[in-house]
Amino acid sequence: MSHSPTPAASITLYGFALSGHCHRVELFMSLTRLPYQVVPVDLRGGEQKRPEFLKLNHFGQVPVIDDAGTIIADSNAILVYLATKYGLSNWYPQDPVLIARVQRWLSIAAGPLAFGPAMARAITLFRPHEDAAPAIQRATQLFGVMNQELGQQPFFNGAAPTIADIAMYSYTAHAPEGHVSLESYPHIRAWVTRIEALPGFIAMAKPPVSRT
Repeated sequence: MSHSPTPAASITLYGFALSGHCHRVELFMSLTRLPYQVVPVDLRGGEQKRPEFLKLNHFGQVPVIDDAGTIIADSNAILVYLATKYGLSNWYPQDPVLIARVQRWLSIAAGPLAFGPAMARAITLFRPHEDAAPAIQRATQLFGVMNQELGQQPFFNGAAPTIADIAMYSYTAHAPEGHVSLESYPHIRAWVTRIEALPGFIAMAKPPVSRT
């Protein structure tokens, strides 16, 4: 799907298997056939807050990539870096209007998606003592808008997927793990199916015990 130059060496992804932020990076590298290896980070054990990891990301968060000595943190920043560095213009178009449209969804991924379905899932899986209701409400509001827009075109930026779709996919597809059903959103479900049909697609790990 691209004509990207091959990296000199495998890209190292520091990540956590149940993180949608990490999955979007791994998914993108798999779809674009960029060679990579994953180094698991034990978030439950606090490994991300240890000095050696804080050297990679002062915020103590995953994902982080090491691309032949170039360290990039933040999942959306990583997507932009990879698409730009390796000439993946089909995933990150160069037209100013199309760039703006992609950026819109990257902002939504870092905002309403993160504080809606992603937060509802995190509470359900990892912090069950917290109230997930506000996050679930934000998720349903977001999905209403997403469903409307995806009813007009196959992907967020038109006829072909971009990094906007990759940024939005993981936490949307796994929203039911946070008690946010996709049943009422047929256009979202069709979009999820289209993403999962792309050559090179890899699924995100499922939690060991289903909470849905």
